[in-house]
Amino acid sequence: MLEILKSIICGIVEGITEWLPISSTGHLILLNEFLKMDQGDAFFEMFQVVIQFGAILAVVVIYFHKLNPFSLKKTQKQKLLTVQTWIKVLIGCVPAGIIGILFNDWIDEKLYHWYVVAAMLIIYGVLFIIVENYQKGREPKVKKLSQLTLPMLLIIGVFQMLAMIPGTSRSGATIVGALMLGVSRGVATEFTFFLAIPTMFGASAWKLFKFGFDFTGMQAAILIVGMAVSFVVSIIAIKFLLKYIQNHDFKLFGYYRIILGVIVFLYFGIAALLA
Repeated sequence: MLEILKSIICGIVEGITEWLPISSTGHLILLNEFLKMDQGDAFFEMFQVVIQFGAILAVVVIYFHKLNPFSLKKTQKQKLLTVQTWIKVLIGCVPAGIIGILFNDWIDEKLYHWYVVAAMLIIYGVLFIIVENYQKGREPKVKKLSQLTLPMLLIIGVFQMLAMIPGTSRSGATIVGALMLGVSRGVATEFTFFLAIPTMFGASAWKLFKFGFDFTGMQAAILIVGMAVSFVVSIIAIKFLLKYIQNHDFKLFGYYRIILGVIVFLYFGIAALLA
């Protein structure tokens, strides 16, 4: 029962941090330091990625009509625009897909450490503040998804690729990249939601394939509960973020990241010195 409770807590953390630009993987890695599951490191490494299925489903449910090119309620032009949106999403996923396939094992081995998480939390926190200050008072160049050009898509895709470094935040990296290009907060946020569908689905499926499907009953229950909780919390987090950015910028998340990064450095740094 305690393992299920840990899964619920992880699902809550995933559902919140996957969509707010504060790094879900970074938070889950840190959470595991204090709330370690008794299922082994290999299972937790797979679990923290696979519970993203619940988060992905939340995006699909919220944006089902907008992302469905076969909707009978859409005109032919609207269906064509939906297909174009999916093409743009797939183009934006190319950089992360290539690097993920080639370097996934190396990233897992070399970069999944507390000091990497702390550094990325701080670096992207500072970037959020710098970019928002720079863009303050400027009119966004891109106010519609249809205005995203091929070079913009690839640059945003590169920023999403950089989010493979733990502590970066997939949504945070893509939003920062989009804002730097002059994309409005609304379009940047929505597009990062759409990019998550193939990116996170691919990452989750790959982790499942590598781990295998030989779960114990407890492990299966942990996964199902984690995904279900992540789904519910993700819907709340997505709706909150969409409402929040209507009247606020992303600097608050930048300050949060910096403070958390400093706390992580201090906590683990002192622990390493005392060890």
